Amino acid sequence: MTLDPFLLVLVTITFVVAGLVKGVIGMGMPTVSLALLAATVGLPSAMALLLAPTIITNVWQALVGGYLTQIVRRLWPFLLASVVTVWLGVAILARVDVRWLSGLLGVLIAFYALAGLFNLGLGKLVSRGRHAAPVNGALTGLLTGMTGSSVFPGVAYLQSLGLPRDMLIQAMGVLFVATTMALGLSMGGQRLLSVELGLLSLGAVVPALVGMQLGQRLRQRLSETTFRRVFLSGLLAMGVYLLMRSLLG
Repeated sequence: MTLDPFLLVLVTITFVVAGLVKGVIGMGMPTVSLALLAATVGLPSAMALLLAPTIITNVWQALVGGYLTQIVRRLWPFLLASVVTVWLGVAILARVDVRWLSGLLGVLIAFYALAGLFNLGLGKLVSRGRHAAPVNGALTGLLTGMTGSSVFPGVAYLQSLGLPRDMLIQAMGVLFVATTMALGLSMGGQRLLSVELGLLSLGAVVPALVGMQLGQRLRQRLSETTFRRVFLSGLLAMGVYLLMRSLLG
């Protein structure tokens, strides 16, 4: 991929917007950046570009909170399955027509948006049986490797456990850091991560942090409920667009 000025501007704007969303509502940066970038630079490049910003902006969330030992002890089967199956998902990404995986990403983003807009209760859709942790972890890792998104069923499964709010936020940080690190390593192994994309991903950390700072300031002045509905409506439109574009070729 050529690092032309248009791409640099696009990546900068994308991560400022994605960071702003995370600053206001505490999550959503990978989903926003994937939705915007996959529609412009393609899914594999979009997945590569989100690596460094996602890891760096979530590592603090993963480490701070006082629950890390409890999270690892309780969720290790889920987290291990998530990390291991990322490699299988990336292997599929390297061999399957990316158009269909872009459509799958569109479905996941639209489903996530609809669930948030209409309170569908995704936790009810994930299994709570004996093997719920490895099953949901495996599916989370597989979809992460194929599309870059760790939202479903990963976040829904964590929400279904009834964790205290602070522990839930920290657990999501641990999930995002673990799966994104595995994604970067596996994409490198499949030669889907070039030096240019890696450097641009590192550079995208700065606009992401700037956006987060702006979002944290705006949080005091905005209605989080209204902002969330606008955010989810925008994601729904992007998800439908990605799906339609993949179906229409």
